[in-house]
Amino acid sequence: MSKDPKDMNRQELKNMEYTSVPEVPIGTVPPLGVLPEKMHAWVIREERFGEPMQSFKQELMDIPDIGPNEALVLVLAAGVNYNGVWAGRGKPVSVLGVTGEDFHIAGSDASGIVWKVGENVKHWRPGDEVVLHCNQSCDTFCGQCAGYDPMMCQSQKIWGYETAYGSFAQFTKVQAQQLLHKPKRLSWEEAASYGLTYFTVFRMLVDRGNLQPGEKVLVWGAAGGLGVFAVQLIKKMGAESVGVVNSDEKGELIMKLGAKGYINRNDYPNLQWKDDATPEEAKARFNDWKKFGKEFQAKMEINRGPDVVFEHVGKVTFPLSVWMLRRFGRVVICGATSGYDLNFDVRHLWMHQKSIIGSHFCNGEQAARANELIISGQIDPVMTKRFTWDEIPDAHDLVAKNLHFGKFSCLVSAPAFDMKTTDEARNGKKAA
Repeated sequence: MSKDPKDMNRQELKNMEYTSVPEVPIGTVPPLGVLPEKMHAWVIREERFGEPMQSFKQELMDIPDIGPNEALVLVLAAGVNYNGVWAGRGKPVSVLGVTGEDFHIAGSDASGIVWKVGENVKHWRPGDEVVLHCNQSCDTFCGQCAGYDPMMCQSQKIWGYETAYGSFAQFTKVQAQQLLHKPKRLSWEEAASYGLTYFTVFRMLVDRGNLQPGEKVLVWGAAGGLGVFAVQLIKKMGAESVGVVNSDEKGELIMKLGAKGYINRNDYPNLQWKDDATPEEAKARFNDWKKFGKEFQAKMEINRGPDVVFEHVGKVTFPLSVWMLRRFGRVVICGATSGYDLNFDVRHLWMHQKSIIGSHFCNGEQAARANELIISGQIDPVMTKRFTWDEIPDAHDLVAKNLHFGKFSCLVSAPAFDMKTTDEARNGKKAA
């Protein structure tokens, strides 16, 4: 290398030559300009599909090549999401069938350092500290991408789930449009924890749900990875929420985040929908629905249903979500963790002119707006547990067993917790 990277300007950084080395140890940050031939990664393969302790195995993998509109990122920390569990199980679909590869590196949240950029990348350079959003669209700037919304693109996919290279590896490749500025106030693991869930919530409530000041919202799973951001954003937007949780401990958490109240779903044993319910079970369920609705009204101090229901549970909650909405209310849904085959009484939908709004992750502009609220401290990550590199399967195992709330994050190239800068991570110690 003819010139030290720390003395290069941004154009020189883009075009610098790289020194090849066989590999670098996990938990270290090499100098800029050093590019290993192999990287450490947690890899999923078809022959070990199953639960996380079986499906995630460490391997040495080739460093991926990048295209003209892509970037190679050194991953400092990675966030845990349920799609890593799905990828490892090979269900409900095999991600290998989606990508056409014989391996999968999971992970749709990351913080890290831009390591190399493609020739068309204009706004990012090696050394930039970033977080990633996980939406990918085509790189040909089709009409949907350029003129409407990248989420409409026929090639839209979620990085780290519908792509082979995710965040549980030393390096990952992404489209340059996925790069966002890392909040300086956050540690690497905090910065890696929020993207997928928080950006999903932002599009759901702000752009798709069109939430208005003063509106009342019911939030299912309010202490989970989506819910903790929904509660914060609802308050930030001048609306109010009552969250559904399964313990008073989680209820206390969401009250601190800004909820007006919470409902413990364990108080309603007959609440969930079952397709094959007996007449007695259906009657008990409807009684619980009425009691649940009354508790919502009492907590919210109103005599009507919610304006908005924040849905992602699906089969077992969706019929109640539609039923309890006020007239002209709307359900905004981004997932169906309990099942996607929904059965509900549609009369409540048309006769009371309610709306069902689907929402899927977000586009780059929405992610950038949402990230600004994190940078400025108006929205906070809710990282409840953090893990080392060797504990990445354990983190997914807890998520698979639903033994979590808030968000989990794992170290990758960062050598220790609580480090915030490249220099701290490279030197292995926090600044004084």
